[in-house]
Amino acid sequence: MSKINVEGSEISIIAIDDKDYISLTDMVRNIENGLALIEKWLRNKNTIEFLGIWEEMYNPDFNSLEFEGIKNEAGLNRFVLSVKQWVEKTNSIGIVAKAGRYGGTYAHKDIAFEFASWVSTYFKLYLIKEFERLRRAISFASSD
Repeated sequence: MSKINVEGSEISIIAIDDKDYISLTDMVRNIENGLALIEKWLRNKNTIEFLGIWEEMYNPDFNSLEFEGIKNEAGLNRFVLSVKQWVEKTNSIGIVAKAGRYGGTYAHKDIAFEFASWVSTYFKLYLIKEFERLRRAISFASSD
């Protein structure tokens, strides 16, 4: 696990199948009612469309049929979807809910940057900057 500091927030990054997953939970930890933002974001029709397209591109086991049903419900007032429900229903790999010591909601970097943009464009730009700085430091260290 790696950590980056973005505007005073310590953000965890974990590797899953050699891909970077960034903690959405850490991104909103210092925002009032921040954890509710993740589920609020998941209720958004544009978010669901983005996640579905990402999964169709990168996940051969994605349940597209279940996704279509979720997409049709997204945006309605009665629509509620947790990360756990999304993963269970669609066999998603882009977002994961982890329990335990480093628990929280993690998303593939593509999805995490999209979430960061939804929270704050300013925050997203600093997140990308710090993430790239970390990647360069790791590349430099491994080339020694």
